[in-house]
Amino acid sequence: MTEPATALLDQLQDWLPRQRWFAAKGRVIAQLSVAQSVQLRTEEPYADLLVLAVAYRDGGPVEHYQLLLGRRETLPAQLKHVSIGTAEGLACYDGVWDSTLSGELLSALATGATYDWLRFVPEPGVEIPTGLPGRVLNVEQSNTSIVYGDEVVLKLFRRLAAGVNPDLELHRALRGMGSGEVAGLRAAIEGTLGGEPAAFGMLQEFAANSADGWSMALISIRDLFAEADLRADEVGGDFAAESFRLGKTVAVMHSELAGALGTGTMDAEELSRGMLDRLANALPVVPDLAELAGSLRAAFEGVAELAEPVRTQRVHGDLHLGQALRTPRGWLLLDFEGEPARPLSERRRPDAMLKDVAGMLRSFDYAAYHQLSEWGEWAYPSDDKDAEPTSQLVWRAEEWTSRNREAFCDGYADSADSDPRDSQVLLHALELDKAVYESVYETRNRPSWLPVPLRSLRRLLVTGGTGR
Repeated sequence: MTEPATALLDQLQDWLPRQRWFAAKGRVIAQLSVAQSVQLRTEEPYADLLVLAVAYRDGGPVEHYQLLLGRRETLPAQLKHVSIGTAEGLACYDGVWDSTLSGELLSALATGATYDWLRFVPEPGVEIPTGLPGRVLNVEQSNTSIVYGDEVVLKLFRRLAAGVNPDLELHRALRGMGSGEVAGLRAAIEGTLGGEPAAFGMLQEFAANSADGWSMALISIRDLFAEADLRADEVGGDFAAESFRLGKTVAVMHSELAGALGTGTMDAEELSRGMLDRLANALPVVPDLAELAGSLRAAFEGVAELAEPVRTQRVHGDLHLGQALRTPRGWLLLDFEGEPARPLSERRRPDAMLKDVAGMLRSFDYAAYHQLSEWGEWAYPSDDKDAEPTSQLVWRAEEWTSRNREAFCDGYADSADSDPRDSQVLLHALELDKAVYESVYETRNRPSWLPVPLRSLRRLLVTGGTGR
């Protein structure tokens, strides 16, 4: 496959930055090469799994991306939207959208096939169906998921990193605990990257007839905004009961991870230093943070003054409403990769359990205030881009956010041995730390969303977050 891939490099360099799962938006590619390749199918349509190495003009480490490259003499109409170009007289395209090629992946997982440096590894004692049509879920940004007949879903990790993948690692740990809080793990695609172990994908049970928490929350908020005189607890789409159940689910997941992988402690000063370092790194990226820097430093320094070490364990690491699915049986938690902008080694470290709680509390806030912007409440006056919206919808957004944050904490406390609100200094600082991270992410990826974390930071610094 080396020759076709090499012939395609110029076209790949134009195609890759336009993919939504490409993590380096705005950076200029200095060099693109094929670091590894393996042939998966030798008859038309041909299939090769490529690992693309991307070097950037602004320096920094080389990044690696996975591409299932399909090749056909003639590209069917339904695949033209994923066309990459031509090489050696064949049409080249993103093969995950080709049901024939995605079916090859499922068959390889069922048989435990090995191709050179790539291994398809079924979990012990599981059944993997074959012969099911595959369709790409059009929802994710950092990975690609292929659903087979509403039975199983294969998540391909687009951006690769050498080392143990936390998503696969934690799902295996939770499977060992018999967890009902995650979709059951069926198999994994594993191999090497630059000679080091790496994960390329994972197959799980598919949660049919489910809805993600973010979409459900937005519907609840829209119902509230559409009512003229009803409070959040009087609207038919009230979300608080689901927030309570979600809090219980997160608490059980934490207990299971602690049982599987153990617990430890972290010196509060070390945790504080990490927050201060992340703030220092964020300030050059987000100039609007400068006015808040003093108050943020004070909150982060306050963590160092905690009298006791902070209990740590493995956590989800990037928990928000979009990482939760409501099924007919309850909530399932997804995507244990951690915050994608952080190094793999950092994402695998034990952390404070309250980091996940803070992430979900931020997500309730995000949902409400993003919806405000969608309703035109943040159409800034040209002379004052920092002006706060003042309509009744803002009061409603704050009511919805407060109600659901409290319900989530109530649910968590109901299933855990502690109430997260009893650790207010730490929880508040973790929320601020998450909002700083969000401001960097939005600046780099969705600048129009930047007002959401910035306004949240201002409110949190005034109110102190969820408290009693």
